[in-house]
Amino acid sequence: MQPLTLRQQQILSFIRDTLAEGGIPPTIAEIAAAMEVKSLNGIRGHLQALARKGAIELLPGASRGIRLLGAAPNDAGQGGMENDSCQLPIVGRVAAGSPLLSEQHIEGHCWVGASLFKPRADYLLRVQGMSMRDAGIFDGDLLAVHRSVDVRNGQIVVARLESEVTVKRLRQAGHMVYLHPENPEFETIAVDTEQQELCIEGVVVGVIRH
Repeated sequence: MQPLTLRQQQILSFIRDTLAEGGIPPTIAEIAAAMEVKSLNGIRGHLQALARKGAIELLPGASRGIRLLGAAPNDAGQGGMENDSCQLPIVGRVAAGSPLLSEQHIEGHCWVGASLFKPRADYLLRVQGMSMRDAGIFDGDLLAVHRSVDVRNGQIVVARLESEVTVKRLRQAGHMVYLHPENPEFETIAVDTEQQELCIEGVVVGVIRH
């Protein structure tokens, strides 16, 4: 990949940080505000340059249509994927009631930059369905997931509810947990944790295309 300019590096870092904090990419307006510039067209130009250089993919028609494609190129020449990478298991369809990372669920492995996601990704989960469409997560995408039970309101999580595994945005109020889709065609799942068992399998820290 071609070297990035300083501004392109700043924008790419902001995209990474936003994905790490909330699991979804920023809008162009959010990037402009973070860079303290008023021109949305200028930000679009930088994003198009990042796409040409292979750092991101732009999805037409989506307000958060940015996907990270790999480790950021470094204009100081300090190495790339070969020197800073790890192999993550890709989890496919999960059988009801069985552990998420069981061997039977691993459909392959993928090399990714070890520093690409913050916090680090522990595995990749293949998305099934379109319930998170408006968060820029589509059927067949790979979600980078950090294994953690420590989650905050507003984060996108991988949750196991009884025998089903689902990806939703989490909000908690007392003993009630609400798993919100990002698609108006789907309904919010309300879970009374005093009556139902809910297990958090991890926090989504990024979206990539395999």
